[in-house]
Amino acid sequence: MISNTSHSPRTSTRTVLGPALALILGIALIFFTLFIGRGIGDGIAHNLQGIWQLIIGEAEKYQSIVVWQWRASRLFSAITIGAALGISGAVFQSLVRNPLGSPDITGFNVGAFTGVLISIALFGNLYWYSVIGALIGGLGAAILVYLFAYRDGHSGFRLIIVGIAISATLTAFNQWLSLTVSLETAMTAALWSAGSLNGMTWSRIMPATLLIIIFIGLAFALNTRMKLLEMGDDTAAALGISVNKTRLVLMLIGVSLTAVATAITGPISFISLAAPQIARRLHPQQHITLVGSALVGALLLTSADFIAQHAWQNVTLPVGLVTISLGGLYLVYLIIREGK
Repeated sequence: MISNTSHSPRTSTRTVLGPALALILGIALIFFTLFIGRGIGDGIAHNLQGIWQLIIGEAEKYQSIVVWQWRASRLFSAITIGAALGISGAVFQSLVRNPLGSPDITGFNVGAFTGVLISIALFGNLYWYSVIGALIGGLGAAILVYLFAYRDGHSGFRLIIVGIAISATLTAFNQWLSLTVSLETAMTAALWSAGSLNGMTWSRIMPATLLIIIFIGLAFALNTRMKLLEMGDDTAAALGISVNKTRLVLMLIGVSLTAVATAITGPISFISLAAPQIARRLHPQQHITLVGSALVGALLLTSADFIAQHAWQNVTLPVGLVTISLGGLYLVYLIIREGK
């Protein structure tokens, strides 16, 4: 028996128009961020000739430094970290088969924050200590959630509920720790906890980019197994997949991506939650894909950072404040939609 599957013109138009609009928006954001953006070096390129001189390297030294050292490094950071957060969210939402299953909800980014806070309290605001602390904190939170949620296997809903409980506990601990450390340490942690791309340089983002590339590569290597887990534990086991082992490895990969991003910028909410769902709606088969989640995550964080830099004159907001504001509205919408 042969069945014909047809797509409505409206669905086909949406799947083409959505990615096209996203591509146009991404190119426009890159252009305005590099050459027209406000802030340091305002009006760095006044016309197309000035932009062309910047591209071919014939502009003045100061202009080149502003564009290629300061603005480009910040833009690259937004793209890289947004992609990492998008893939992390896709991994978790695929594992728990629930749109609420992201590091923002399950508390893994809070665990990374705990690790960095302890690192700052013990060793000061040192880059690699913060990265290691974030990894240990995020992985520790993941292990706690994994152990407490285990009961003859793992239920996606149980993982989310346990994650929320662990997140609340760690948040209380973070607040207590902030009150007990020195004032200087508390202020450093408070500024970092807002989540910001201010001060991002090539020397700061490149080591983290190497780690992110490694973890993204591992996620793509396990992409087939992740898709099999989406079909159910029994089906995946029947196809020869070690369900618990594969789920644990994928969780560690997702947590590591979130932890590295958190160590560099501080906790940035909303991206992991929204990027996979938006990518799924743009996909013709309505599937969560790693590539789509990475691209949408990069676009979302770049857009949020652009808003953070240009929403108020002469004031640059931490990008985390923008994403958490948008994320709160999106979370309310998502909960209402899932409730229906």
